[in-house]
Amino acid sequence: MSSPVQNIANRLTFRQLQVFKSVYELSSYSRAGDMLGLSQPAVSNQIRQLEQTIGQPLFEYVGRQLYSTAIAKRLAECTFSVFNEVQRFQNDLAAETGLISGELKLVAVSAAQYIVPYLLRAYSDLNPDVTISLEVVNREKAIERLEKNRDELTIMGMVPNDKPMLSIPFLGNKLIAVAPKGHPLLQEEEVTLSMFLEQTLLLREVGSGSRLTLELHCQKQRVRFQNKMVLGSNDAIKHAVLAGLGVAVLPRLAIISELKLGSLVELPIKDFPLRRSWCLVSPQGQHPTPTMRSFIDYVQQNISQFEPMFQRMIDQ
Repeated sequence: MSSPVQNIANRLTFRQLQVFKSVYELSSYSRAGDMLGLSQPAVSNQIRQLEQTIGQPLFEYVGRQLYSTAIAKRLAECTFSVFNEVQRFQNDLAAETGLISGELKLVAVSAAQYIVPYLLRAYSDLNPDVTISLEVVNREKAIERLEKNRDELTIMGMVPNDKPMLSIPFLGNKLIAVAPKGHPLLQEEEVTLSMFLEQTLLLREVGSGSRLTLELHCQKQRVRFQNKMVLGSNDAIKHAVLAGLGVAVLPRLAIISELKLGSLVELPIKDFPLRRSWCLVSPQGQHPTPTMRSFIDYVQQNISQFEPMFQRMIDQ
């Protein structure tokens, strides 16, 4: 007599898992159908059959919003593992022929979105058969995804040192203090860190890399910032500074155009810019797919070229 577990394994189909994965990620039957080329009734039917096989509901509506049940979250973990293994197998098959193909899954913290396209351009030219999937998230989410082994490679600045990660620093990240054109600090002969921090300071959320870097620097200098406004992205902070809401510490590469136009001005504070590195990160012990290996090799082989490339963008 077969066990309930065997019954589930015998009745599950790859298509059901594919549909489930799409609905889970998109939180929508209709969007999942659009992505898979299926009608909404067809998607609903696949999910209903899957729920009957499992004997548990996977999704439920609260108002008009679709939510995943606890069992759906557990099934999602298994499903992601299955699809990741199938993708690795497909990549391994391609590698046997000497061709690099398949999907490269990258995650970048939001502050890195200004540099990643330039990294990918040359890599994509060298590997035209590789499909690149890039997701931009905040640092907290990036760390959470690394812990769950959800992604192949992550591009971030401050790598957590309390977790087993492999990290390759590949590009300097200079954080500079800026104020809008016409700000009173620009009239001062000398601007100290304390004077800067007395202004309304525009910051990212707690846990972001740029905020952590500034907090560590302030701790080292034994100074505190009091007046602050928290915004959810570097773009929001940039526009808030431009609007005269305060001052900020931002990655130089994120505000090249504004610095050239003079709408934002770098403040010459002692010990600035704050220097960090952008790093390519993956969970330690993860078996690299051929696409992962090709991107890691590309980054390592071109590290000496990245700094001059971005410096030319600043100088132009």
